[in-house]
Amino acid sequence: MSKSAELAALIRARAGDAPPQLGLILGSGLGHLAEEVQGVAIPYSDLPGFPHAGVSGHNPKLVIGQLEGVRVAVFGGRVHYYEHGNPAEMRLPLEILRELGCGQLLLTNAAGSLRADIGPGDLMLLNDHIAFAGANPLIGEPSDARFVPLTEAHDAEIRAGLSAAAKAEGVALPEGVYCWFSGPSFETPAEIRAAKILGADAVGMSTVPEVILARFLGLRVAAVSVVTNMGAGLSAENISHEHTKAMAPVGAAKLERVLRRYLRNL
Repeated sequence: MSKSAELAALIRARAGDAPPQLGLILGSGLGHLAEEVQGVAIPYSDLPGFPHAGVSGHNPKLVIGQLEGVRVAVFGGRVHYYEHGNPAEMRLPLEILRELGCGQLLLTNAAGSLRADIGPGDLMLLNDHIAFAGANPLIGEPSDARFVPLTEAHDAEIRAGLSAAAKAEGVALPEGVYCWFSGPSFETPAEIRAAKILGADAVGMSTVPEVILARFLGLRVAAVSVVTNMGAGLSAENISHEHTKAMAPVGAAKLERVLRRYLRNL
């Protein structure tokens, strides 16, 4: 039995056999959403081999249960490439999600905006991405499945559903391109200018590896950024992780409304 199958069996023993309809990975400062799920919380430390998120602002546990009448699996944090230098760190959690019978994944992250019309506290729905970090979580995968087409990596149907939910809630949800930098240092003003020239609308240190892994595993995926700051050189604000954690709840409150409406519409 594979490691993902073993852990999926352990999770079913504690949370029940019903497959989640939606998987959700929460970014910095968004962990409170896991507390809204009526179900079973399993600390990552109870799942042997499960990667433990080591970033403040994350809540390292898996919660499976009901949210707005829909069975969900919520990951209270992710492991980032910058923690270990391995872009495939989140492969096991996503393999477990597939083993549990879930086919849809929604990713959230904290990001820096490159657009004057999207500021701190706003949301952005990803319609594409740029892997500026240069790493790929499928390096070393021996099968031909590693050649994953990413022309439509960000699922159009899920995006349409999120857009409709945002409109119903009166929340602005512009679409844009997310550029992945490795971190953990923030980007330089020159890098921000380069990202803008390449067509990016926001920058961040996560999400892209999970999108690639999700598509490799056959999961439909979409992602939403909570903007916590403007990119370096685009404003006078002091960019820091503490600032990210302080600003994330502003956008998270909007995201929670959109997510709840999206789930009610499923």
